[in-house]
Amino acid sequence: MKISIVIHGPEVIDSGEAKIVLEKLSLLGKVKAELGGTMGKTAVLDAGLEKVIDITRHLKPSVCIESFSETADLICLLNRGKTFETGRIFGSKVASRLKEPEKKPLIQIESPGCSFGKLIPLNKKAEKCIEKLSKLLGLPVETPLPFHNSICLTNNPKTGKTRIIREISGVLPGENIFVNGVVIGKALSSEIRIISENGFITAINGGEIKEHGIEKLHNYEKRDPVDLAGAWIKSGDIRRIGSFLPEARKLSASARKSGPTFLAGAGNVVPGKVVLIDHDAENSYELADGADLAVTVGDDTTAIAGDILYRLGIPIIGIIDGDGDNITCGTNTLPGSLILRLEPGRDDIVGRRVKQKLLKGQDSAVFENLFAFKEDVLKLADRSIEAIFEY
Repeated sequence: MKISIVIHGPEVIDSGEAKIVLEKLSLLGKVKAELGGTMGKTAVLDAGLEKVIDITRHLKPSVCIESFSETADLICLLNRGKTFETGRIFGSKVASRLKEPEKKPLIQIESPGCSFGKLIPLNKKAEKCIEKLSKLLGLPVETPLPFHNSICLTNNPKTGKTRIIREISGVLPGENIFVNGVVIGKALSSEIRIISENGFITAINGGEIKEHGIEKLHNYEKRDPVDLAGAWIKSGDIRRIGSFLPEARKLSASARKSGPTFLAGAGNVVPGKVVLIDHDAENSYELADGADLAVTVGDDTTAIAGDILYRLGIPIIGIIDGDGDNITCGTNTLPGSLILRLEPGRDDIVGRRVKQKLLKGQDSAVFENLFAFKEDVLKLADRSIEAIFEY
């Protein structure tokens, strides 16, 4: 039997559940596993499972499932929700997005290491093999939720604009709400509806908008529209629990690449590629491909991207202003990195200056002297700097 597993989120990896499930399923046949999502990739690296779980692509779970449907005999969706109910809602929504939901048996393995862990058949074809899987994993079977369309598309009769209302499930009051990796607000209830008109978010029913986040999402004065129906949306922390695996299992950055010294002094004339990660930490792996140095803009972006690049041996020059939303647990920063804390509201401005004046409007560039590049960044930020942190 060919079994394909789509793994969602870092928690099921950090807890050690993914490794156990993969080992058990390998008793039934050949197992192929893939994961989407940046922080999930980080969890895979921390667990030392990058040779077992494919992290080379960045796909939504439903797209991963569809890509497996041609070759797999059985497809499993492995998840660890905040609660069983939020996990079951997630599985139902993933299945509802499939173009051919009955093509291959599809089973959700929800929170297998928890007391409420269960198997959920996500289509009718799953019924022929779910009992066998239940015995193997020691998990009871739960009735699936009916498919629910969480997206409503209408025309506003008053303005003539296209309105999209998107329901967000599994939200807890007080959690941050993300759209395409940007925090756009905070939940005040468990029932959240995000509303957009002609591609611009106008309200969050059940929550409060973070105006600065909305500005970031729509690219400030450029006012870029966002497809709310197809956007990546999440609530809560990027990585809720951190790895339960022993520290000895984690590969430090120094084991992957010798520590950088080219930012330390003028005598170190080292050429290299610089990339800009501006409020886009979710795509850090892709953006930092081939980089020797990254400039990160924004408090949360600097924390998340810095933690990811720590594992890849890439130092950062972080530009922050102290307005972070604390969206992840403990993070690391590679020795040799530099963090500039600026006056409130100045990180975005300096980030744009770096892009326009030093990177010539691009997201990456190659420089003959990375130490000189660092000095140029310090000059651009000079009047706004409140503190400098060297690692």
